[in-house]
Amino acid sequence: MIGKTYTTMLGGRELSIETGRLAKLVSGSVTLRYGDTLLLVTAQARDDKSTLDFLPLTVEFEERHYAVGKIPGSFQRREGRPGEKAILSARITDRQIRPLFPKGYRHETQVIITVLSADGQNAPDVLGPIGASAALSVSDIPWAGPTACVRVGQIDGQYVLNPTTEQLTRSVMDLVVAGTRDAVMMVEAGAQTVDEETLVGAIEFAHAEMQGVISLIETMRAEIGHEKFNFLAESDLSTDLVPELAEAARVGDLRGALLTVKKKERSANLKALRDRLIAERVPEGAEDAAEQTVALKAAFGKVEKQELRRLILEDDLRADGRNSKTVRPIWIETRPLPRAHGSAIFTRGETQVLGVATLGTERDEILIDDLSAENGDKFLLHYNFPPYSTGEVKRMGGQSRREIGHGNLAKRAIRAVLPSFEEFPYVIRVVGEVLESNGSSSMATVCAGTLSLMDAGVPLKAPVAGVAMGLVMEGERYRILTDILGLEDALGDMDFKVCGTAEGVTALQMDIKVGGITPAVMREALAQAREARLHILGKMAEVLAAPRAELSPTAPRIVSMKINPELIGKVIGPGGKQVRELEAMGAQVTIEEDGTIRIFSASGEAAEAVRNRISGLTREAKVGEEFDGTVVKTAPFGAFVNLYAGQDGMLHISQMSEERINAVEDVLNVGDKLRVKIINIDDRGKIDLIRPELEGKIAPRAPREPRSDRGPRPDRGPRPPRSE
Repeated sequence: MIGKTYTTMLGGRELSIETGRLAKLVSGSVTLRYGDTLLLVTAQARDDKSTLDFLPLTVEFEERHYAVGKIPGSFQRREGRPGEKAILSARITDRQIRPLFPKGYRHETQVIITVLSADGQNAPDVLGPIGASAALSVSDIPWAGPTACVRVGQIDGQYVLNPTTEQLTRSVMDLVVAGTRDAVMMVEAGAQTVDEETLVGAIEFAHAEMQGVISLIETMRAEIGHEKFNFLAESDLSTDLVPELAEAARVGDLRGALLTVKKKERSANLKALRDRLIAERVPEGAEDAAEQTVALKAAFGKVEKQELRRLILEDDLRADGRNSKTVRPIWIETRPLPRAHGSAIFTRGETQVLGVATLGTERDEILIDDLSAENGDKFLLHYNFPPYSTGEVKRMGGQSRREIGHGNLAKRAIRAVLPSFEEFPYVIRVVGEVLESNGSSSMATVCAGTLSLMDAGVPLKAPVAGVAMGLVMEGERYRILTDILGLEDALGDMDFKVCGTAEGVTALQMDIKVGGITPAVMREALAQAREARLHILGKMAEVLAAPRAELSPTAPRIVSMKINPELIGKVIGPGGKQVRELEAMGAQVTIEEDGTIRIFSASGEAAEAVRNRISGLTREAKVGEEFDGTVVKTAPFGAFVNLYAGQDGMLHISQMSEERINAVEDVLNVGDKLRVKIINIDDRGKIDLIRPELEGKIAPRAPREPRSDRGPRPDRGPRPPRSE
């Protein structure tokens, strides 16, 4: 079956979107191809409206291992739950499309992105959002797109659109931008410390380059798009009640309830005012009491939002009494955990995170089983958000998508300042335990994680801090907020997280809840975020200005050494016997093909002992060297003398004395100590010895004949039949 295909050029390569050939029973379906990366993207909504009071949108990013010619590594040999990379890819799409669903839309909607082919160079994570935009645009689902999404790198000072996987390894930034025709909707970036102006320039470059994709999807919608179905918006009852309730709330001191510093007290005051206003308006026993209560609660929420936004815009006054540029009070403690390798508590207002750093060996690196060519990661950052951090009771299970997303942002922020594995050969794990949360817990995790690494003695290039910025916008009026509260995150128009050092930005994430923001507003937000970041870094430096000079006493030690790759077998030993003996000395030993050996031990003394043993095993003896050896075995023709760990030589009976010896045991026995000298090493590494005091007094033993190459065995014909 032949579908209809639309094409455009993007980053010097053709992007094609086809519809009408695959998955035709779904509301919106497209197949997107870029290079040899191929995605199927579908969009479907339920006919009936959900009873939920939020948009029930789910985005699934399905990786199929056949896309890269692999069989999954799981026990069942089939794909299971989405991996971290798939979840992060789904979040990119979700954050791009969610703000553009109409207000009051409550139909359960599902977007599924399936990777059918991946060429390893054109990443599917930025193609999925384009496919979702196209599928929603041609479907009957109400949605105010189209949008597009691109990636930007910077190589040798030049911006590169949709860099390949190989190009990304040379890029100083990895920036993903999504937007509409007129504005930027979403930004996510990791960088090697770049300045704010470079980032804004990259975002403007991305927005300009995505216009061709938006035009392509607009053409698709005009030619083959379905008519959007009508949906029942939220009841107008709550909207009608807002003016009356706003006046009553003002009289009831809504301002006083909002302007309460403590989160729990503020929530209690607002709830008490809301309940009193509802009780005054809903007669007891009324038939429609439940419906009226729901409407009044919704109306009160709108009044609360309006008043908070008015206070911010008109009075530059926030719920906890700060102005728009003030950072909450900061309190820091290092090394609160006595046995952890590194730990720190970072508290900013009512947000508190315990950061813990642990150092491990290469055996601790996480193995990755996805569509990428990577097979391991030596830096792990895990973000935990338990329900008690917000004073709630919830079921605890595995990591949520939110936890994975927040952890990834903190990981990107800190990764930029980590030493290379060659410089610091440890696998590093950082855990951010959120103990209290009232806004910006992911940014507190960046600060706590940085401090814990410095406490552990990890030689970071520079400390990193993070801050969450907000935005309240009404028409042409707007105010940017520094270090937002949870309330401001919920009622504001932007969540803009910026992480970096004193020199520049290492990670950035922006989500817009309105139609988008202009580059001018973005520049102002980045400049205000830089002021806050420098303030936070200053507070961190007051407690711990630089990584500790020595590793934590509880941290394990790693000793690195390099040997001749041809001698690796001596370290391993037959069947791994030698390496097991080394590890029995109290250390883990890892060996690489290039001869690099890393010794990992909780004890520095044990690590040094193992290194000395390996040095002995891999020492290359030379003719003319003398040793104080020990007889380890005797034979009729001579004695075997141990020269050093793992290396024996043979002292022939003719080289033991000037006089004729009838039996070796007449002169030497096992355990005897003697001085010997190497007189020959044959092509097999066998060592011949002599007693140095006899050199020149007795005839030297003739060198062994080199092993001859006898060539292939002659064909002796078929074996004769066996006799019965």
